[in-house]
Formats: sequence, structure tokens, C-alpha cells
Amino acid sequence: MNVDYSTESTVIHGRLSLAQIEELVAKPLDTKPDKKFYIALTISGGALLIGVILLLLTFYYGVGLWGNNQPVGWGFPIINFVFWVGIGHAGTLISAILYLLRQKWRTGIARFAEAMTIFAVICAGIFPIIHLGRPWLAGYLMPYPNQHGLWVNFTSPLVWDVFAVSTYFIVSLVFWYTGLIPDFATLRDRTTSKIKKTLYSVFSLGWRHSNRHWLHYEKAYALLAGFATPLVLSVHTIVSFDFAVSIMPGWHTTIFPPYFVAGAIFSGFAMVVTVLVVVRKIFDLQNIITLDHLEKMNKVILATGMMVGLAYGTEFFMAWYSGVQEEQFVFANRAFGPYAWAYWIMVSCNVIFPQLFWIRKIRRSVPVMMIIVILVNVGMWFERFVIVVTSLHRDYLPSSWGMYIPTLYDIGILVGSFGLFFTLVILFTKALPVVSISEVKAVSEGAQPSLHGAVTHE
Repeated sequence: MNVDYSTESTVIHGRLSLAQIEELVAKPLDTKPDKKFYIALTISGGALLIGVILLLLTFYYGVGLWGNNQPVGWGFPIINFVFWVGIGHAGTLISAILYLLRQKWRTGIARFAEAMTIFAVICAGIFPIIHLGRPWLAGYLMPYPNQHGLWVNFTSPLVWDVFAVSTYFIVSLVFWYTGLIPDFATLRDRTTSKIKKTLYSVFSLGWRHSNRHWLHYEKAYALLAGFATPLVLSVHTIVSFDFAVSIMPGWHTTIFPPYFVAGAIFSGFAMVVTVLVVVRKIFDLQNIITLDHLEKMNKVILATGMMVGLAYGTEFFMAWYSGVQEEQFVFANRAFGPYAWAYWIMVSCNVIFPQLFWIRKIRRSVPVMMIIVILVNVGMWFERFVIVVTSLHRDYLPSSWGMYIPTLYDIGILVGSFGLFFTLVILFTKALPVVSISEVKAVSEGAQPSLHGAVTHE
């Protein structure tokens, strides 16, 4: 049979040689930071400084500075924890699942998405610890033999979170580093700085681009991708158990695991698009991070947004069909009670505005998609706010009803978490290649042999 081995690139715009691809991706690492870099770092660093100062004040005075009260014992810390864990989902999904499905369009965006996973999980991990009130007691969440014979409560979903999120972080970190090894070797071979060459040599682990190295690399990468894939489903499923295994009206529902997973992918992809649009513009990566990449991600956002909308409707149907007055009251209170404004912001941003992605021109319009994905992230934060607050602020007894009003300390620490996230992102863009050099080369035109008319026998 005749086999055409030509690889006309469908994921890179323009005819870029392998050397040009390498030069383009490595350019931010070789050039000195410009004014735009320092301005962005100053803004994100300022937000981070605000969060650090308010955290230090919290450690000194206590969590009474926050808006948490009775009956709303869970406030911004848990809302922000669930939000950031959700943001961290897109990286593993893009890298692991799309790699196993051999989707070439992942190559231009996978590395950046993997890095965002690491940074988002770091932001998420801060909030449960500070929510303890006594952060030094966080060590009791880890099961280790001790002379007191004291073990953690393994029946608590909060302990499950520790195992799920820490496992997800470790596997994602190893997966990210494994993908970086060939690029470290490439950077080692092209740099003239002795310090950089030493560092790249250490982190490249003796990589020589040999066939044997590539075979081992492919096996290890595929194994890690297969191991990481179920984590995408398990981590946010377990996070949803924080709510679903309780008997609280509005939380006690079996729809939460798939609902939370779809919402995490939804918000995660929106955050990846938000940052990638800026990165591709600043570093002139339009040929590698193309409109086709962004359009495909917008399609995923549209699909998962429809899943989230279905979950919203299913929740109301289940509450009505159950005949349980408490459940019916909670959902009516969400839509028409004192926090109705938050509920309708959530519905508008997560269900209504993403429907614009049905229109191809909008899916491929950078300014419009930026507005929509930012609204999606706003809506997903308000989703967590609605779930946590509206189920708690009105108890079974009207005498125990109360309103949750976040303080400036709550808002400032949230701003600080965004400052930490974007500071890490900005530093990443100058320290490591934001796009996988080896993977983009592999799918570029001319990377594979072209044997037109060759005859092979199966």
C-alpha cells in the first residue's frame, strides 16, 4: 500500500524551521526583562504583598478578623480553596488526557497549562491551613506513627482532601518536570552562560537526545499520563465530598461529584485561555499558540458550561421532586433570597454568556473571548460562594439565621492569592520555556521523513 509520511502541520501557522521554533520559544529566556515584565511583576507582587500582610495580621489577631460567623462557619477560605483546586484541573486534563488521545493541538498549550496546575494547587493549599485558625496543627492531618497512638479521622472528607490534593500536586509536578527534561537539554546545548549551562545540565539528567533516551522518555511520559488521568476525576470528586457526604440541605446530593468535575474543567480552561492570550501577545507566539488552539479550548468551555447549566437545573428538579421542604427552601432561597444577586451572577456568567461560543466569529475573536473567559472565572468563584454561603446562612431554626458579610481581610487575602498565582506565572515565563520545544518540533512541518510513494508491507 502507498503511505504518505508527509506531516503538513495543522497546529503551527506559517513555515517555521526547527531552528526558528527553538529560537522563538527560547527568546524570553535569552533576552533581558523589559518594562512590561517589570510592570506586570510589580502589580502581581503588590497584590501578593497585600495578601501576605493581611495573613500576618490574621496570625497575630486570629481569624476573628474574617467574616466567618455562626451559622456560616465556612467562608472565603473554603470558597477560595475549591475555586483554586478547580483552576488546577485544566493543566492535567490538557496534558495527560489529550496526550493519551494523541491530540496534536495540545502541544502549544500543554506546558503552560501544566505550570498553571502547579501554581493553582499551591494557592489552594494555603486556605485550608489558615482556616484551621492554628496553622501549626496542620501536621495532625498527616497520618504518621507517634507515641500517643493518635491517628487522623479517616472517615472525614477533609482528611481525604489532604491525600487527594497532595497526591495530585506530586504527580502533576513529576509529570511537568518529566516533560521539561528534553527542553532542559536543548537549552543546555544552546546557552553560552556557564551558570545556565550548569543548571540545565543538572536538570536535564544527562539527556543526549539519543534514541534510547527518547524510548524511555515516551514510556515514562505515557505511564505518568495514564496515572494522572484518573486524578483529574478523583481530586475534585473528593473535594465535592466535603459537601456531598454531609446531611446539610443543599449539599447532600449525589450530583456533586460530576458537577464539580465539569465545573473544575470549565473554570480551569477559562483561566488557561485568559493567561495564554496575554502570553502569546507579549512573546509573539501567535504562530505556535494559534487561534485554532484557543478556538478548541473555547469549544471545551462551551461543552462543560452546558454540563454545569444542566447541573443547575437538575439540582432544582431534584429539590422539587424530592418533596423535602428543607431542600426546596434552600434552592428557593438561593434564587430569590438575600443572596439572589450572587446566584444570578453565577447563572449569567456560567450558563448564558458562554453560549456566545456557538458563533465561530466569537470563538475566534480574541477581545470577545477574553471578556467571556474572565466572566466565566467570576461566575465560577460565585458558584462556590453560593454553594457554601446559601446552604449555611439559614439554618433549620429562624432564630439561628444570619448573614455572611466578608471583611476587607477576606477580600485582601483573596487578592493576595491572585497575586501569588500571577507572580509565579510571570516568573515562570522568564525562567522556563512556556511551550514545549521538543513537542512543537515533533508536529512541525518537515520534522518527520516524507516518503511519497513509498511502499510498505503489512
